Amino acid sequence: MLDPKTVQTIKSTVPVLKECGTAITSRFYELLFTNHPELLNLFNHSNQQKGRQQGALANAVYAAAVHIDRLEEILPAVKQIAHKHRSLGVKPEQYPVVGENLLKAIKDVLGDAATDEILDAWAKAYQVIADVFIQVEADMYQEAENQVGGWKDYREFTLVKKEVESKVITSFYLKPSDGNALAPFLPGQYVSVKTEIPGDPHTHIRQYSLSDSIKKEHYRLSIKREGRVSKYLHDHVKEGDRLFLSAPAGDFTLDTKSEKPLVLIGAGVGLTPLMSMLATTLTHTPDREVHYIHAAINGEYQALGEHVLNLANEHDQMKAHFIFEKPSDHDRAHRLFAKEGYVDFDWLQNVVSSDAECYICGPEGFMKNVINSLQRIGVPAENIHYEFFGPAIDLGLETVSVE
Repeated sequence: MLDPKTVQTIKSTVPVLKECGTAITSRFYELLFTNHPELLNLFNHSNQQKGRQQGALANAVYAAAVHIDRLEEILPAVKQIAHKHRSLGVKPEQYPVVGENLLKAIKDVLGDAATDEILDAWAKAYQVIADVFIQVEADMYQEAENQVGGWKDYREFTLVKKEVESKVITSFYLKPSDGNALAPFLPGQYVSVKTEIPGDPHTHIRQYSLSDSIKKEHYRLSIKREGRVSKYLHDHVKEGDRLFLSAPAGDFTLDTKSEKPLVLIGAGVGLTPLMSMLATTLTHTPDREVHYIHAAINGEYQALGEHVLNLANEHDQMKAHFIFEKPSDHDRAHRLFAKEGYVDFDWLQNVVSSDAECYICGPEGFMKNVINSLQRIGVPAENIHYEFFGPAIDLGLETVSVE
């Protein structure tokens, strides 16, 4: 527990964190990678270059300062970050390194305004916050390793099948190389894939959603050819090759006990976690009403469309809707073609009821528009769930933005 004076001092820094948070976290990452270049193996370099990681961390630090006297209120955000950390392999001994460089960054950016009192308070606060993360992650590591088919850190898998799903998306079917049991996962979860690209001094770790049923003897990753690692997987990894995967993680998961109408709304490769949710629902709660909505440029970019068509033919309670920005004549003739253009309020209000449970995944602008439309329809915030590929941002719901 923090003493009242420390809490008061931390809260006094909230305005400056709101104004200078990104500058502080940008400086933090500069110091961190200069002093500990080995940590480059844990981070997505693309997110660093785009500034998304810095912004996400700034939001997290700001949230911690606001809630420093009631950290239990941001425990859901802590758990979301902890899932990412566990899948990446973040260890307790790395937290002091982070704390040291964060304090240096605060001092560098704020200068004389960062008094000894403020730095001492943040040192105490960081230790409390770090202890929470370390404990939550320790439980996650133990659960991942001790479950049936579980493992610690990374496990070798063999690519047994590689299948092109669209103009930009390919599915990778992976089985454990040791032939032993495969850990189960919750519909919507992801795994981390660790790769070493020839000629690159750094290890690269990327997180990809599991896109198949939870009852299969393989993991399926449906990956868009975008970014250095994904392009490497598309162009150079072939059947029979080995990849290293973390155990499944993530808190964007389907509530399998809910009986509310289910609406799955995705765009582009955002369909991947939704496919697992769809398969699970049709298998385990076959009477539940389901609307599967997917937006793409056109049919050439729409992955797993025939599979969705087959499911819709087999299950009367499932309705599928394809929205294409620039549909071809062939797309227009398809019986699942719903509309040309975008997923908007005028169309959604005729498909989604206010009592629906909604799961959304796709690009930032797409999710903002969909969430806004769902709120206008009257869907309560607690029934709107979303996954953002990369560091999370605030998309309009009353939630804490996290790394």
